[in-house]
Amino acid sequence: MSATQGPAVRIVRDRTIRIKVIDDCGLACTFCHNEGTPVTADNQGRTLLPFASGPGRTGRVSIFAETNGVNFLSAKMNPDMSFRRAIRTVVRAFDAEEIHLTGGEPTLHTEVSSLVAALTGMGLSVGMTSNGERGRQVMPECSAAGLNRVNVSVFGTTAAQLQSVQAERFGSGGLADAKIRAAEQTIRAAVSNGVKASVNIVVPGMAHVDRVVNLIESYGQFADVRMLTSIQDGPESIAAISEVLARVGAEPVLRTFTAGTSDERTLYRGLGGRAVYVKRLLPVRLPDTCASCRFNNDTDCQEGYYGIRLYLTEQGEYMAGVCIQRMDLCVPVTELSRSGIVEEVRAFKDAEIRRLTRQYDAVA
Repeated sequence: MSATQGPAVRIVRDRTIRIKVIDDCGLACTFCHNEGTPVTADNQGRTLLPFASGPGRTGRVSIFAETNGVNFLSAKMNPDMSFRRAIRTVVRAFDAEEIHLTGGEPTLHTEVSSLVAALTGMGLSVGMTSNGERGRQVMPECSAAGLNRVNVSVFGTTAAQLQSVQAERFGSGGLADAKIRAAEQTIRAAVSNGVKASVNIVVPGMAHVDRVVNLIESYGQFADVRMLTSIQDGPESIAAISEVLARVGAEPVLRTFTAGTSDERTLYRGLGGRAVYVKRLLPVRLPDTCASCRFNNDTDCQEGYYGIRLYLTEQGEYMAGVCIQRMDLCVPVTELSRSGIVEEVRAFKDAEIRRLTRQYDAVA
């Protein structure tokens, strides 16, 4: 492949459902969207909407919670019959093959390996996004239950680097150091137990370039590294990622589009053959649902249509969501078949497969 040709292009159909299995988290990232829901611990007993977006007692934030119309608090999912029933419904509705566990922090869930076992027992592939708080402890059981991969969010190699993207309660360097060690232990535990591991790094802006370069050099020896744009920092985040790529001498190899979502990622090879991925969000919109949305413009829609998410409310109702900026669009799983969203999403995926294969002359 010559430099003028650019990377190869691959088109894959979206077959993933993200499920928020727990709201608890021991970190307090300043850019956290918390999957669109408020921080449950900071909103207990609140009767007036909108919910507080933070930071509250926990120091955590949910950057869209005051503006996205969310009207429920997220509860912990359990591997019971109602969980299995909800999973079967959304999987069949959207032709999914993979479930991705999110939070909060999934490794804090006391039954996370049982959740994985329930899902793999249904023939589904299971992934997880984690900051690694208890990954070392739960990874052996999760691996035995069939966990396929874990994306570990890492924010620094020093206490100061982690503190730069955390709430004030991380003034204790000892606490930050412990979180950094836990993340590294999770990655090593995943690899040693046969679980694919990737390191996720959110890049807010140019002030974080040195931190991210250090992370790539530290973790790139034994895991893939993925840089993610910061939703709320937009162009500054993109510019910082470009600077990091230049600093590590990375060259693009493969560009992958997940047809039917805003997810696009490019594989780069850095110095020493390190695998570095860059994940970007494209301006993808659902044709009907997004058409009249107040955020449907070049500046306010920050994630685009990213895919289906599943939540459990404190009242015990499973909800399917299409957008973390428009949580008012969430639909009870029991009403999915009457909502129209299933037909729209399926048709949209088909249309995106056709559009992208034509545009890039690629094979889906």
